[in-house]
Amino acid sequence: MYVAVKGGEAAIANAHALLADRRRGDRSVPALRLDQIVEQLALGVDRVMSEGSLYDCELAALAIVQARGDMIEAIFLVRAYRTTLPRFGYTKAIDTGAMLVERRVSATYKDLPGGQLLGPTFDYTHRLLDPELAAGGDVAEPLQRASEADAMPRVSAILAREGLIEPDGDMSQDHIPGDITREPLEFPMARDIRLQALSRGDEGFLLALGYSTQRGYARNHPFVGEVRIGEVELELDVPELPFAVPLGSVRVTECQMVNQFKGSAKAPPQFTRGYGLVFGQSERKAMAMALCDRALRATEFGEDVVAAAQDEEFVISHTDNVQATGFVEHLKLPHYVDFQAELDLVRRMRAEHDARENAGRAEEKREAAE
Repeated sequence: MYVAVKGGEAAIANAHALLADRRRGDRSVPALRLDQIVEQLALGVDRVMSEGSLYDCELAALAIVQARGDMIEAIFLVRAYRTTLPRFGYTKAIDTGAMLVERRVSATYKDLPGGQLLGPTFDYTHRLLDPELAAGGDVAEPLQRASEADAMPRVSAILAREGLIEPDGDMSQDHIPGDITREPLEFPMARDIRLQALSRGDEGFLLALGYSTQRGYARNHPFVGEVRIGEVELELDVPELPFAVPLGSVRVTECQMVNQFKGSAKAPPQFTRGYGLVFGQSERKAMAMALCDRALRATEFGEDVVAAAQDEEFVISHTDNVQATGFVEHLKLPHYVDFQAELDLVRRMRAEHDARENAGRAEEKREAAE
């Protein structure tokens, strides 16, 4: 507890009360309800769920309110709550190929099986403030609702039929995925562990790294093979039953980046993959994750590690915003003893420096007088 301030615990209690007062704001304005946040600030809720690694819309909305809109603080709250929950088991790997797709776009093929599905996106909007929203205006209904989409094979599967893209992963069938919430990180790490860390990494940090790979700080020439957003079903194997039990569905965003690879002594020229998967609708995060995933596979393809985005220890050790927050914000805590020690050291060094300066000037004057 932060008690090394004037007033001690009483001051802290007052700080908490003031925080609660500022969080509520003007009492003449109706308080936010969690369902309003879930429905109308859904992308913020999705980010908190993804980086907090807990899929619960209402808890994420509660964290956003409690944090006064500070997204990283909200993520911290969700992470802390997550540690209190019991672990019943692991669901089966989700099948994104069977996703109930809401949005699906590809930058590699104009006409592809299943078609392009624009879905809800800012991509085609003008970045102009809409005064009608401020007035609480009704939202126009879509002119034509999209019908049920046909089967949507992945773009990577199309390239795989021609043998033009690397196989999808090299994990053995009996490989047991790691769990970064239960096991400490060790370098170098398997790709499944690395993807977990990237999935709940800070969106801004990953976006900056992904951007750097496109500006020449890694040999990356990416194409968005596909971005898809939609609902996937979760299933859990129960020992007493001969079949998997459906638990419900979650919304996820998946991105497969297709990257040019000129080949090596071990592999022919082909396309390689970068992969991103996150909770909710967050294609910017999924795309940045896919760019970083491919950059971090540099040694796997015999490429030189020359950029920050290719350095596994650098990327994974700094992508977690909760850990980063702890290291940065702990500087606000009392460091009186440490500072006094450094203050004394600087004073001694300054005194020695001034003594040398004075001695030098005295020597110069003596030489001038002679």
